[in-house]
Amino acid sequence: MKTIYLAGPDVFLPNPIEHGKKLSALCKEYGFKGLFPLDNVIEESNASKLAEKIRVANIDFIEKCDIVIANLSPFRGPEPDSGTVFEVGYAMAKGKIVLGYSTDMNPLLKKTRRILELDTHATRDKEDLEIEDFGLTHNLMYAHCVIASNFEDALKYLKANF
Repeated sequence: MKTIYLAGPDVFLPNPIEHGKKLSALCKEYGFKGLFPLDNVIEESNASKLAEKIRVANIDFIEKCDIVIANLSPFRGPEPDSGTVFEVGYAMAKGKIVLGYSTDMNPLLKKTRRILELDTHATRDKEDLEIEDFGLTHNLMYAHCVIASNFEDALKYLKANF
C-alpha cells in the first residue's frame, strides 16, 4: 500500500487531529495510507527544541512516503503556508509524486488583487513589487502540481493517473 504525506496548514485548524483522521480515512477508502503531521507524538517543553523535533519528524514522514498531497490554499495571504511549500519542494527534490489542491483556483494575479485589496488592474502590490502573472493558479515553481480544488478530488486524480 502506497503512503501519502498529508501536507498543509491543516495542523492549525481548531480540530486538527480529528481533521487528520478524516483525511487518513479518505486515503484508506482510495487504497492508500495517510500520514498526517500530527500522527507524530512529540513531547518537548523548550519551544525551539520542539520546533526542531517537529521539522525533523515531518521530513522523516516525507522520506517514508511515496506521495505528497499538499493543501496549497491561500494561508494568511494570497500564497500557501510557507512550511507546506517547503515540504512540496523537499518532496519534489526527492523525486516523490507531489499533488496539490487549493480552495482558490483563480489565477495568482486575480487572487492577489482580491486578498490584498488592490485595484482590479494592479500589476504591483502596495510595496511596488510586481505581482507574478503567468496566468497560473500559484507560483510558477509549483503551480503544475495543483490539480484539484479539494483533497478528495486530488485522491481521485492520483488513483486515476498513478
